[in-house]
Amino acid sequence: MPTVLLRLRSAARRLRRLVLRRRRLLAALCALVAVWAGLRATAAPPPPRVPVTVAAHDLPAGTLLRADDLTTARFAPGTVPAGHLRDPVGRRLAGPLRRGQPITDTALLGASLVEGRPDLVALPVRLPDTAMAELLRIGDEVDVVAADPQGGPASTVARAALVLGLPPPPADAAADGLPGRLVVLGVRATDVTAVSSATVTHFLTVAWSR
Repeated sequence: MPTVLLRLRSAARRLRRLVLRRRRLLAALCALVAVWAGLRATAAPPPPRVPVTVAAHDLPAGTLLRADDLTTARFAPGTVPAGHLRDPVGRRLAGPLRRGQPITDTALLGASLVEGRPDLVALPVRLPDTAMAELLRIGDEVDVVAADPQGGPASTVARAALVLGLPPPPADAAADGLPGRLVVLGVRATDVTAVSSATVTHFLTVAWSR
């Protein structure tokens, strides 16, 4: 028993001498640990991310959205785009979307296309010349011109119409018997009747107004 006590006392003395020789290093380490602990205690937790529905892959204009076209990304608070939709399945895109772009109300065909433009009404218009319609791009501003198929004078039925959407032709376009290509234009409410009537009685074309 005395031998064990002597060994313990000897080990304690060696440990004490070792601590004394390294006391500055140990003090610095303790200070660093204290600073680190204080920073961890006072640091605010990161804000929660907001789930946002985005395109899972590149989507062309006119896509009828399905569940596998969509995925969820997490955005920092304050960066979520206005008008984002959580469940746009079954809606149709007005224009193309790149992978990762959020799905918002203005990306879809419908009344939201004229959001912020109270002077315009969204109006589907069938242009008889498919090749001409393919020259259009969303955001173009055009005049809608009605040409008399009987050779009468042409007239402008809408000025500064805004191209809002370019839905692709349906897969069975050849079978439905309808010529041309459907586009969605933003026109003034006072022009709706003239444009709608002209689609039945005249040959419609467009001219870029700016």
